[in-house]
Amino acid sequence: MGTIIARKRKDGTTGYTAMIRIKRAGVIIHKETETFDRDQTAKAWIKKRETELAQPGALDKPTDPLLADVIDKYNQDKQRPHGKTKDQVLRTIKNSRLGEMRCSEIRSPDIIAYIQSIKAQPQTVGNYLSHLAAVFTVARPAWGYPLDKLAMEDARVVAVQMGIISRSKERNRRPTLDELDKLMRYYTVMELKRKDAIPMTRLIPFAIFSTRRQEEITRMVGADLDKANLEIIVRDMKNPGEKIGNDVRTALTPEALQLIELQPATQGRIWPYNAESVSTSFSRACLFLGIEDLHFHDLRHDGISRLFELGWNIPRVAGVSGHRSWKSLQRYTHLRQVGDKYLDWPWMVTIDAVATSKPA
Repeated sequence: MGTIIARKRKDGTTGYTAMIRIKRAGVIIHKETETFDRDQTAKAWIKKRETELAQPGALDKPTDPLLADVIDKYNQDKQRPHGKTKDQVLRTIKNSRLGEMRCSEIRSPDIIAYIQSIKAQPQTVGNYLSHLAAVFTVARPAWGYPLDKLAMEDARVVAVQMGIISRSKERNRRPTLDELDKLMRYYTVMELKRKDAIPMTRLIPFAIFSTRRQEEITRMVGADLDKANLEIIVRDMKNPGEKIGNDVRTALTPEALQLIELQPATQGRIWPYNAESVSTSFSRACLFLGIEDLHFHDLRHDGISRLFELGWNIPRVAGVSGHRSWKSLQRYTHLRQVGDKYLDWPWMVTIDAVATSKPA
């Protein structure tokens, strides 16, 4: 039997959501919902659909479910978990007006209308369209659902031409040595006051010399470190369309290895700290010190730039940074070999001295 749920809308009216679930051997094999303005209409729809679905072979034919139900199936059938951002985006689409439409009803104007309703930067809106496109790509060939892939392609063309979506802007912000000196002095005082403080005096240089993101740094484990070959496995490395389970063996610079060796010897997490806490601490320190528009992620950009300034070629840099596509690194190739700006950096000299003085 179907069920009806009454929900108050934002405009004060009541919507009646009729839901039909059919199980076989305790497993849901069919689910569909529809929302109506009147309870009687919802009941009539349930009766009509139950009669139709009771016909021989009705459940063996491709159905025309709501987009929200297709998103549910897309999530259920995935072999790897999505990242937090993709989960949030798909959940938002599912609960939108677009999510309440049937697959066969969705045309490019509907998609355009939805993404125009998103109050965000064009780069963010582009992420919504990309994650929705992933659902459109598999819905028809995998399950026979009538989602029109051409409608999505048309919507993308319109969105680009109208400036509704755009690629993320490339940040070129790099910390100056003066800014880093201020940060290192600030954190030196903080770490002397609190023994349980996050060791930012080591994390900041490590982010530069390893070219790693804060999430990747805090996931590193000692068992993945290969000191002899100057390598470490980076778990769940961020990559377009893939993250969870994307484990990549990357090269370590000697400076990055020295900083790892300053951490307590353990086979657990090398940097056992919360990634959000690291980023938040860095942002607060910059605010306190009057350092404008500097993010923790900019340290990765600085580290990659440094390698090119040392005269490294793209394949060698990619071995450290983990870039799968060399095209992503082409924007750095304008940098000319200028040497190592950290060669005489006092903080690096201190790190070297501590590392070399450690007992074997």
